[in-house]
Amino acid sequence: MDLTFEDVLAARELIAPQLPVSPLWHYPALDALVGATLYVKHENTQPVGAFKVRGGLTLLAGMTAEQRGRGLVTYSTGNHAQSVAYACAQVGAGCTVVMPESASAEKVRAVRALGAEVVLHGPDMESAQQRAEEWAAARDACLVSPGDTPELLAGVGTLYLELFTAQPDLDVVLVPVGSGTGAAAATVVAAVMAPRCRVIAVQSSASPAAHDSWRAGTCVRRPNRTVVDGLATGRGYEVPQRILRTGLADFRLVDDAQIGVAQRLMATHAHTLAEGAGATGLAAVLTDPETFAGAQVAVVCTGGNASAREFAALGSTD
Repeated sequence: MDLTFEDVLAARELIAPQLPVSPLWHYPALDALVGATLYVKHENTQPVGAFKVRGGLTLLAGMTAEQRGRGLVTYSTGNHAQSVAYACAQVGAGCTVVMPESASAEKVRAVRALGAEVVLHGPDMESAQQRAEEWAAARDACLVSPGDTPELLAGVGTLYLELFTAQPDLDVVLVPVGSGTGAAAATVVAAVMAPRCRVIAVQSSASPAAHDSWRAGTCVRRPNRTVVDGLATGRGYEVPQRILRTGLADFRLVDDAQIGVAQRLMATHAHTLAEGAGATGLAAVLTDPETFAGAQVAVVCTGGNASAREFAALGSTD
């Protein structure tokens, strides 16, 4: 199997000494706005500002000294990059990250500050992936897929162990999707710890590859036009898609403008600076409040690494 509940438990043992439990809070102002009891899982408080650090630490903890010595190469628009760079820095492993030339300056700077080599290449993630594969092959380094690496899924699954331990009676949890690792892990953990809880994935309609892959039952490619970095992927990933097909209750799309509205509400009603992906679950609730009325709902603020553009947009009323 690609991921089991036992894998997630094992990941928790690996990373618990390094990461405290992230906060789970609810805010009366948000509750009143959406007509539900809304809990926010604050992964924006992680040391790299995003949930993916859980996966990076799990991956490096399970690697041999020989694998670490070869160095790691991966590709990312930002948060996965920081996760792998942070984990490599903890154990002294070399790290190279290929990022699209359009990657935000803030995230490029953050990855370099963690000691990783950044290679800017191409207009999109597909080009970055191809360059990363070439780079790893030429140097006999370990290539890490941001979506099809089971250890990453096991690591991010630990946030759902925390979530369902704190709130076992949730009706719904909404998970932002780029590659789909978080939503896939959520379904595995929910099946054991909260089988009546519906896991709903949410993606930008401007980059619907994971959504369309799930609907089609096979991985497909789609145009990747979202401005939301954490949701920007142009294809489905095999490992998370296989898991999502067995346990996901629903998959929804919201547009980038709706995500922007949710970001502003996270700031004004929940005192939280969320990057676009981190506000996507709330955007789905806001666009269909009738479905969630009166329910116990959790949304995952997957990250707080907002770009300068996002900071500026928070003050906009457009």
